[in-house]
Amino acid sequence: MCDPGLEDPSASAPAAAAAPLGAMPAAAAAAAAPSAPSAPAPHPAAGEDLPDGIGAPGRRLLIRGGAVLSMDPAVGNYATGDVLVEGKRIVAVGSAIEAPDAALIEAAGKIVMPGFIDTHHHQFETALRSQLAHGILINDGRPANARNYYETILQSFSMVYRPQDVYISELFGGLAQLDAGVTTVMDVSQIHHSPEHSDAAIAGLRDAGRRAVFGYFEGWGDKAKYPGDAARLRAQYFASDDQLLTMAMGGEIYLPGAEESWKIGRELGLKIALHVVGTFGMRDTFDQLAASGAFGPDNIFIHMTGMSDMAWKAAADAGAHVSLAVPIEMHMRHGTPPIQKARDLGMTMSLSSDVECTMTADFFTQMRALITLQRMSVNEAALSGASDYPDLMQCIDAIGHATIAGAKGLGLEARTGSLTPGKEADIVLLDAEALNVAPLNNVPGAVVTLMDRSNVDTVLVAGRVRKWRGRLLGVDIGRLRAELEASRDHLFAAAGQDRNLFA
Repeated sequence: MCDPGLEDPSASAPAAAAAPLGAMPAAAAAAAAPSAPSAPAPHPAAGEDLPDGIGAPGRRLLIRGGAVLSMDPAVGNYATGDVLVEGKRIVAVGSAIEAPDAALIEAAGKIVMPGFIDTHHHQFETALRSQLAHGILINDGRPANARNYYETILQSFSMVYRPQDVYISELFGGLAQLDAGVTTVMDVSQIHHSPEHSDAAIAGLRDAGRRAVFGYFEGWGDKAKYPGDAARLRAQYFASDDQLLTMAMGGEIYLPGAEESWKIGRELGLKIALHVVGTFGMRDTFDQLAASGAFGPDNIFIHMTGMSDMAWKAAADAGAHVSLAVPIEMHMRHGTPPIQKARDLGMTMSLSSDVECTMTADFFTQMRALITLQRMSVNEAALSGASDYPDLMQCIDAIGHATIAGAKGLGLEARTGSLTPGKEADIVLLDAEALNVAPLNNVPGAVVTLMDRSNVDTVLVAGRVRKWRGRLLGVDIGRLRAELEASRDHLFAAAGQDRNLFA
């Protein structure tokens, strides 16, 4: 997927990242033959108007004249400012940077800010987008909920995924979020039915060309090697820390053998991520872990609905991270998103899109849901006559949860999440002159309350331009969409599910 003349920031990565970009690992390719989807190929018209010198070896890049929202108090914000990039790193942020030798991106009329960070996304479900638009988590016995996430997605569709289905969904989902300004993801890929499935998931993440944490979660069937295959994956694909792809360990406490997965994850020095949902009856198990002192700063707790005050305090005291998927939690009966609980305890809290079979992975939706729900709850307390109630969330807070807090949760805060000199240049330019935003009067307010994915103009990942003036570079979306549709058709047929466009 490399564009001619553009530096590949993963060039120093081992194994998969060092392979020819677009080639699936041999085992996955063999399992997928003869119909394995191919990696994205350059669109002939993409990037023809890139400014001269962008991506040339040794050439610096100056993003000039935008409204700079750094998300770093030490750096500050600039009504009109510049960001200087050298290679994959930010080297300076200021009001007027002199760099006559640099390639130039004119950012007047744009908001320049760090890319969004999604800390929990089941990208393997991309081919099933909107299929479960009305679904809740588990069957409650009502006819309307007979099609539910646990039975329909996990116990039906996911069982018939081939490695090539994993690959195209991972790739297409990653490109779609890249197009929307989400430059980092933790992919929660509960699809590890074989080592070939795992290899295909990693190949899809790699070929999308953005920063990603590969979440190694469970699979099903005789060929599943979770959690024991973690050491191979770590050594083969993630031996270097200087690459776009890193790894986390899934440690679901509702599955047998959770203790082993936590043990392996910690031995390998990985973050340990898990869904914590009262709907699945996890409260007692979670309480037991809390009481035993099992929590640590390496834990990422997803959802955290329905848990006891004791367990919350233990999680906070341990420095654990909370990842919320607010629209999904409200929509699918996870429980009320515990926004205020995490805020009151001073916990680092990030945002996540969860499942596109039910809800969009657009991060403007995530931020608006977060701030609107928190403010609704506080406003209701104020209107009810409460003498004391929490502070109202501000737009800059919502952006923080969508950027730097996610980086901290994933252990990537030294590399991304803010426009800080020394960090890698994961940068988005948002169109503030568009019909839905102009005139610009407040930068955080415009981002959170007015914008949507159509405002994402330009995207850089580790200094490499991946989207330019509204168009992804280096991909033929039409061809990839056809491959995704073919995968979708296989999944519906193999799972014996009807595709009713108006259900």
